[in-house]
Amino acid sequence: MLSTLLLAYFSGLNVFSDADWRWAVFAIGFATIFLTIGLLAIGVFLFRKKTVDRSLAYFGLFVVLYAVRMLLKEKPLLSVFDISPLVANRIVLAITYSIALPMVFVFLEIVQSRWRKMILWTLGVQLLFAAIAIPCELAGFALRSVDVANSVLVLASWTVLGILLFLLRPPGHLPRDLRVVAVGIGVLGLFVLYANILGIRQVRGPDLEPIGFLIFICTLGYLVVHRIFVREESLFALQKELEIAEQIQASILPRDVPHLPSLEIAARYLPMSAVAGDFYDFLAANGNQLGILIADVTGHGVPAALIASMLKVAFAGQEAHAEDPARVLSGVNRSLCGKFEDHFVTAAYVFLDVNSKLLRYAGAGHPPLLFANRTGGEARAIEHNGLFLGMFPEAVYTSVDLPLKPGDRYVLYTDGLPESRNPAAEEFGLERCKQYLESRSELPASAFADGLLGEIAKWEGRSSGNSQQDDLTLIVLERQMHL
Repeated sequence: MLSTLLLAYFSGLNVFSDADWRWAVFAIGFATIFLTIGLLAIGVFLFRKKTVDRSLAYFGLFVVLYAVRMLLKEKPLLSVFDISPLVANRIVLAITYSIALPMVFVFLEIVQSRWRKMILWTLGVQLLFAAIAIPCELAGFALRSVDVANSVLVLASWTVLGILLFLLRPPGHLPRDLRVVAVGIGVLGLFVLYANILGIRQVRGPDLEPIGFLIFICTLGYLVVHRIFVREESLFALQKELEIAEQIQASILPRDVPHLPSLEIAARYLPMSAVAGDFYDFLAANGNQLGILIADVTGHGVPAALIASMLKVAFAGQEAHAEDPARVLSGVNRSLCGKFEDHFVTAAYVFLDVNSKLLRYAGAGHPPLLFANRTGGEARAIEHNGLFLGMFPEAVYTSVDLPLKPGDRYVLYTDGLPESRNPAAEEFGLERCKQYLESRSELPASAFADGLLGEIAKWEGRSSGNSQQDDLTLIVLERQMHL
């Protein structure tokens, strides 16, 4: 193999002039630089597995394609490696007709949103042209016309991108990274103009485009890397803010579950993301009385979490009439109304009086309260709802009194529990919740809460890598069997 290459190499030396080889060495040197830059950019993109910014990959592909085209244009190099000039020329033309695509994708990643539609139109034209030009080239049909059309399209595309990126901006509002690219595009534009005039065969001379291209990719690489760092700094700052928000939200939730005589309470809070719209809290009336609120803000993330923090303040203001669930919900509703427009809150409130053996319950558009007794019997859902909170200032709420006998178990929860879906998109449903409540009556409240959440996790297939679908909050109340 080595002897064949050496023979081909020395044969090539005899076929091509010194000027041909000097230019080939010049082109190979530049192509090697471009390949290194392009492959490095692609490698960095692949190494950064979690990134959503693909501009570095498009940039790398663009540079690699340009380098490969340069190498395949050098006839001395083709002779050394015994590559058919016809095959090489077809690959060169295919790259020429499609190389603009990754470049347009780069600008699509970094351009202002208002210009994305125009960039998409430019991308569509480039795709259509490549889809027509490459088959025409392979079939040997109208090669001259296709080549001229490509030169015109390249010049038009550069003009459109230049206008969108640099000209249609208020004076003095061009960022530094784009000013750097503007210089690179200006330099490359001169070389591209010259090269495309050569392509149209109006002027003859050496192809000096690689020099301009090297200058351009240095400036473009600066733009891509700078934008990536800016985005990652923004994401890092956002992550820090989310961590702070998570800490703040954790601080508004109860640190401990209150203890009442002969009553066991288990509370579980599982947010889907760092911050959530679920909320629960307690109002201690006296040693044997307790108010419990559970609520669910529509939506997820920071907006829902901010409203949940508003619930903390609004609920704390209802301590004076904690024994009246209807009044508590009315007070919270009035406090929330007018504070937000695109969200609302569902909630349920129960008041427990151990001495009177009473549970008083009211809801505001919330999933029904579940009930069962540990001695047996069918589980049932108790629904007593008014309008959801935060939208109707004059909404009226009523409550219902329920017995609190030994062995009674009541379950409060948010809708993320019954609405959990398995991989077949089937909901866990209220009936399965009731069946679990009936079948696990022997478990203490804390073990029951953990078991039910475990069933939900299995239902959603989280062991197979599926993520939690919604915020989950669960409160189990149980009157112990002994008095």
